[in-house]
Amino acid sequence: MSGRVLVVDDSKVIRQLIRVNLELEGFEVVTAADGAECLEIVERVRPDVITLDVAMPRLDGLRTAERLRADERTRGIPLAIVSACTRSELRSEQVRAAAVDAFVAKPFEPVELVRTVRRLAAGGRGDGGTCGTEPAVRQPG
Repeated sequence: MSGRVLVVDDSKVIRQLIRVNLELEGFEVVTAADGAECLEIVERVRPDVITLDVAMPRLDGLRTAERLRADERTRGIPLAIVSACTRSELRSEQVRAAAVDAFVAKPFEPVELVRTVRRLAAGGRGDGGTCGTEPAVRQPG
């Protein structure tokens, strides 16, 4: 077992695609349809990594990340944004406040997604992921 991943995306197809690719690599996968559902189940699920889409109903990915970082029970969980948004499209203050560990651009290569999740699950933080050509930035805290 490679660890437990909470996949958060409003697209059922994307959730299933991520689930299949991670399960093939030995991860246990739990899914949520948006940030609000993520926050409702995160304590029960206790994931090793969370992947978040940015554009979702009720609570978007960056605001979800901010709330996860603000809670002492969840602030240490590695977070990866998996989104069609590029880093340059995201306001820098949003990225800093969310303190995400990695970015994976949609459409993604399954190998890149698995590599990123595996690195985060193993404790690698804030040194990669892909979204355009810029590396992800993790703010201390």
